[in-house]
Amino acid sequence: MTLDDLRVFVAVCRAGSLSAVARDLDRTQSAVSQHVRRLERETGTSLLERHARGVAPTEAGRILLAAAAHGIAGLDGALRRLEDLVRGDAGSVRITTGATTVRHFMSEAVVGFRRRHPHISLEFRTANSSRSCFDALAADDLDLAWITIGEPVRGVELRPVMELPWVLAVCADDPLAARPHLTPADLAGIRHIRLPDNSTSRAHLDTALAQAAITIRSDTSVADWDTALLLAELGLGHAVVPALPGWQVPGTDGPLRLVPIPDLPPLPVGWAVRRWSALSPPARLFADDVARTCRARAARGQ
Repeated sequence: MTLDDLRVFVAVCRAGSLSAVARDLDRTQSAVSQHVRRLERETGTSLLERHARGVAPTEAGRILLAAAAHGIAGLDGALRRLEDLVRGDAGSVRITTGATTVRHFMSEAVVGFRRRHPHISLEFRTANSSRSCFDALAADDLDLAWITIGEPVRGVELRPVMELPWVLAVCADDPLAARPHLTPADLAGIRHIRLPDNSTSRAHLDTALAQAAITIRSDTSVADWDTALLLAELGLGHAVVPALPGWQVPGTDGPLRLVPIPDLPPLPVGWAVRRWSALSPPARLFADDVARTCRARAARGQ
């Protein structure tokens, strides 16, 4: 039984899929399966059970998962602190997040952090969903994951930073562009530009619309919020997106308008870590810097 075996096992349990973990770790599915089989041989019991949509831990697997996730977090934290001790004032902070997050949430904090702490490196690994961030956090020596916050995840501590209100992004000549705000019922007739299918933000929006008994037509989908805004600006549809820090809402300049939808529940975003108490001091500093600058930018945009 190796530490790598346990890391992969934890990632598989959280993803519910061997193939998804293989993609995230750039390994073959067979290699991922070998880690699990080695653990099963050494424990003498089955740790995973297959079902129609993937895999899930057995009762024995859940026991091992809880212990492994806790132990890995503590060990990684200790190793990072030892590394920082050896390097003196140097060190690194490793972050996983979505492809557009750095631009919208972290750019100001990154500049300030690098100026104040020039000997500490910031290392980013992008992921395509909050679930992928969780898997990377569990499987690799990463400190922080910036995510859209949804349901609790076993072995992960969540710390919300802010709540993002929803807006409708529309071309300036669209009839809805002149409205001071919209209700969910006003969305029934839009040509919706769908958010990514596997994203927490998409699930959050779908749930809110279902609760309001609103059905909207979608014939276009995108991989990120920025692309949704561009298509809306070009008049190719309407994008329901969270208002990001620093945006002027309602937006009145240029070819794009941002119209508030105050009755939709806001979207929580923030940090996910394995254990806050195990974070290195540089990681805590960076997490606090991002939270502070995000809130300041949001206040300036209002």
